[in-house]
Amino acid sequence: MRFFSFVSKGLLCLSLWLSAASSVKALDSVSLNLAGKSVDVLSDQEEALTDGLKQASRVFAAKDEGRTEAADVLGAALSDYRNIVEALYGAGYYSGTVRIQIDGREASEIGLLAAPSRISDVVISVDPGRPFTFGTVKIGPAPSSLPGPILSKGAPARSTDISDAVRTTIEAWRDAGHPKARVQAQSAIADHKAATLDLEISIDPGPKATLGRLLLSSPSFVREDRIRRIAGFPEGADFSPSELSIVAARLRRSGAFSSVNLTEIETLNADNSQDIALNIVNAKRRRLGVGAEVSSFEGLDLTAFWLHRNLLKGAERLRFDFGIYNIGGNTGGTDYAAGLRYEVPATFGPDTLSYALAEYERLDETDFFAENYTVGIGARRIFSPTLEAELGVALEFTRTEDDLGKREFRLLTFPGRVTWDHRDNKLNPSEGYFFNLQAKPFLGLDSSASGMRLALDGRGYKALGKDAGVVLAARMQLGAILGPELVDTRSDMLFFSGGGGTVRGQPFQSLDVNLSNGSEVGGRSFVGLSGEVRADIAGNFGAVLFGDAGYIGPESTYDGSGEWHAGAGLGLRYQTSLGPIRFDVAGPISGDTGDGVQIYIGIGQAF
Repeated sequence: MRFFSFVSKGLLCLSLWLSAASSVKALDSVSLNLAGKSVDVLSDQEEALTDGLKQASRVFAAKDEGRTEAADVLGAALSDYRNIVEALYGAGYYSGTVRIQIDGREASEIGLLAAPSRISDVVISVDPGRPFTFGTVKIGPAPSSLPGPILSKGAPARSTDISDAVRTTIEAWRDAGHPKARVQAQSAIADHKAATLDLEISIDPGPKATLGRLLLSSPSFVREDRIRRIAGFPEGADFSPSELSIVAARLRRSGAFSSVNLTEIETLNADNSQDIALNIVNAKRRRLGVGAEVSSFEGLDLTAFWLHRNLLKGAERLRFDFGIYNIGGNTGGTDYAAGLRYEVPATFGPDTLSYALAEYERLDETDFFAENYTVGIGARRIFSPTLEAELGVALEFTRTEDDLGKREFRLLTFPGRVTWDHRDNKLNPSEGYFFNLQAKPFLGLDSSASGMRLALDGRGYKALGKDAGVVLAARMQLGAILGPELVDTRSDMLFFSGGGGTVRGQPFQSLDVNLSNGSEVGGRSFVGLSGEVRADIAGNFGAVLFGDAGYIGPESTYDGSGEWHAGAGLGLRYQTSLGPIRFDVAGPISGDTGDGVQIYIGIGQAF
């Protein structure tokens, strides 16, 4: 009997424990009622207000996050009185009332120490009252850069708009050279009968200041004189937040620092100069990277690099690059490339970088074989966050073999480029545009011909709707060889079309020029056109519909004497922190350079 009694009591305790454990976690429903109206009769404005209140509610957040213990829910409910009132103010409602009932009891009447063992239902009832508008509004004084009032009489009196207006005024004073601009006094009077809000905020701009000293507050592997040269800190100039942003950008761009932080010293100096403290964190001095890309026709590409970011303690960068291309592909043999590049930032001022390079390239293509050796020097200038240019001089020696026989070229080249990048995101753009113009004049040595190679890459992006998740992308590529005739031009300088970088669905470099003697070589002119429709599907997945077309001609400019081909297909994208993983399937739609399906896999959008 004792045994059965013990078992019975044990089962009873277990049952009670399981019941209690399940009930502690229970939160069956959370709802929000606006002015006692049902959801189906709310206006668009009321629906937007309801959504905003739910986003502000900690109870809704707790349910979404699975934090349904009674103590957590009660604590969230008690904080929601304040959260929801602040959200009402943010929407311009200043006479609202909030009730939060937990299983029928007002949450404010339940003490935290008397929390129930379980909570199943939470009902938030909000009567927002009338929306308020601005009555008298005075925010100032304001600098001349703000030509008119930010807030106007009769506009919705949202507290978020007030905060934005104050912040805009203070930032405008700072942009005008007043780093210590602040709110001096403020007054807000709500007339509940008229549903208006009178507002008066006094701004103290503080004295106009200049930039004082740059104070290094953290140790670095980079020498102090080089840090100052790279930063280009304009000591003595008028205070300007934009100048400080440029200084920070220069230091980050050097690659020697993983973190750069500029902080204004709390008080001005006696001469009204503003000292700035610089806190930096050193980046790892060495870095190793690898990459891979594969397509069904071009095969596998493998790349690797090794980088030293601070070779001589002056933020100098030494980089070695290695690549093996077209492994197992149908584009001729395997290609190889190797090179080193040495860069010195702030060589001719803080925005100019100088470099020296040495490169080797071996190309075993369907139409030609080439080995190219290059040594050169040059400089890159950053004009703005979106505009940069590069100019160099290089000596190139090349051996080629194609349908025209074995040849050697010795060229003195002057490569230059201008890049204008207004994309909102370099890895996955949805708005903006990008232009890259490359010009490479070359002077022939030892009977090699002289001339110039031009290449233009232009891209544009447009998102449809604010949250539609659809992006239109377009690309145009142009190329031209000016000067030498086709038979006197180095094989690897000529243009081909087909493959992942030009026309997907067509075999790699399958479009070229057929000479009268039956030889096949690249062209002196190139036109590439591409268009994509990119759409989000679900989560991190997206789909792409695309079409490409390419033209290769024997003349230096487009005259219609060449040939076109085109391809189209579908693709999938999976978004990662490194950019979208790309999977494209394409086939030819015009031209006679290929048939069948081509597959492309890589990281990043096609363009």
